[in-house]
Amino acid sequence: MLILKNGRIITQDKNRPYIENGAVVIKNNKIVAVDTTENILNRYCDEKIIDVDGQIIMPGFINTHHHIYSAFARGMILSGKPNKNFLEILENLWWKIDKKLTLEDLEYSAYTTYIDCIKKGVTTVFDHNASPYAITGSLEAIAKAAKDLGIRTCLCYEVSDRDGKEIALEGIDENINFIKKYNTKDQNMTKGMFGLHASFTLSDETLKICDEKLKGLDAGYHVHVAEGIDDLNLCLEEHGKRVIERLNDLNILGDKTIAVHCIHVTDEELNILKETNTMVVHNPESNMGNAVGCQPFLELHEKGITIGLGTDGYTSDMTESMKVANIIHKHVKKDPSVAWGEVPVSLFENNRKIAQKYFDGELGILKAEAIADIIVVDYDPLTPLNENNINSHILFGFTGSNVTTTIIDGKVIMKDRKLVGVNEREIFKKSREIAQKLWARM
Repeated sequence: MLILKNGRIITQDKNRPYIENGAVVIKNNKIVAVDTTENILNRYCDEKIIDVDGQIIMPGFINTHHHIYSAFARGMILSGKPNKNFLEILENLWWKIDKKLTLEDLEYSAYTTYIDCIKKGVTTVFDHNASPYAITGSLEAIAKAAKDLGIRTCLCYEVSDRDGKEIALEGIDENINFIKKYNTKDQNMTKGMFGLHASFTLSDETLKICDEKLKGLDAGYHVHVAEGIDDLNLCLEEHGKRVIERLNDLNILGDKTIAVHCIHVTDEELNILKETNTMVVHNPESNMGNAVGCQPFLELHEKGITIGLGTDGYTSDMTESMKVANIIHKHVKKDPSVAWGEVPVSLFENNRKIAQKYFDGELGILKAEAIADIIVVDYDPLTPLNENNINSHILFGFTGSNVTTTIIDGKVIMKDRKLVGVNEREIFKKSREIAQKLWARM
């Protein structure tokens, strides 16, 4: 067994939210006990002990929407005029990059992104891949990096008609084969979803094929919904209905589906999401960066829809998304009183609910029998920290770079800011070499 002792424990358990000087006992991949350090040491002795010396002990973060494949765009310079809207960003940046990606690119994008996630305290990642000329085996390439590093992940491939029917069909097969292999009881670290790009790049015919292929399998869809106004306008023009209405008519929505963004939507569409138990993910930094608009985040909460928080490839630091989500809705509503409660619910409660649709056991909480996905954060509060002001301290005091130790599935993956048994320097050196080759192909 492993004991983390002398920590300020944020449990995310409403029955006991905070312990001033606490300890956590881990056996195999589960938490055995959470209590005061004194009580734990009286009950358990001669165990391996890590003294965190007053640091924060809390559940690892869950990121419910990421884009690992976008990693090698960092620092890349493209010629041409500045993009004026989201569709131009897709056409001039992302749809050019994804066509040039190889399986090696995906593997090292995954190694470096997952390392960044681990160092930022993220223990579970839902990713959405696009590589139209390197589809078959793409999810395995990403999964290999996740397995090697020991991070929990749920993967999918982005099916789209924008590169032709054969490529769309290959993407469908990649999703189905991955889901069949990994959505079993045999392991609980890698799972699959069925990825879709967005309504405006998918025909009715392709979506019907997706619906038929997914029948009987333990998975839902991971799809961008009404992110840019073009998605809505083209849906109205070509199908005579709004995006969520169309996806619902074609059986894409449901209680294991993640509808990402949901910006250009009506109250009636929110009711459809509620009725179908479809989950939603908010990505505030990405939405602001792409200038696509502001999600009706508060309205989603009012409806009781499970609305989580992600990063959309913009960053791997969930504390950044928390900070931006807290301020964007105040700004848009011109009301400083909003979003204080809803944002922590999305990050700490709803991301947990989303993850538990795919992974067995309780994630995102510190209590007996929960999965031992735990982080230690170097934060010495300058004001009293207690169960009534936890979220304020996280919001204004934490960053991902404060994480010193990351434990996933009961294993110490990072200790003192260094990954255990991983040559980070060599991985990043190789990553730079591969990225340079990708840039040369652009």
